[in-house]
Amino acid sequence: MIKQLQISGRHLEVNDDLKRYVAKKIGKLDRFIPKGDLDGMRVEVKLISSKAKDKSDRTCEVILHLPHEKLTVKESTINMYAAVDIVETKLRHQLKRYKELHTSPRLHQRVIARLKHNPA
Repeated sequence: MIKQLQISGRHLEVNDDLKRYVAKKIGKLDRFIPKGDLDGMRVEVKLISSKAKDKSDRTCEVILHLPHEKLTVKESTINMYAAVDIVETKLRHQLKRYKELHTSPRLHQRVIARLKHNPA
C-alpha cells in the first residue's frame, strides 16, 4: 500500500467511506512502481465538487510525485466513485509505462537467461 496518501476535498465533505474507497483504489497502485522509487513517492488526491446551474460535476485529480517524474490524472463525472475508478485505470496505464522506462533491462535479461538455463 502507498504510505504517503493525502486526500483533500474542495466544496465537498470527504467522509470516511470515500476516504477508504480512494485509499483502497489508489493504494494498490504501488505494485506498478519500481521498488527503488517507493521511498521518494508522494500522492495527492483532490476531490472537487463544482455545481453549475445546469449540471453537477465531481472531479477527481491525482498527482503522483515520483523521483523521476510527476504524473497527473484528472477526470470529471457525475458520480465521485466513478471518477475515482476512471482515474485509477488511467494512472495504472501511466505507471506501467513509467515502470518500463525506469527499470533495468538487465534484470529482465537475467530472468530470461535463468529460465532458459533451468527449464522446469
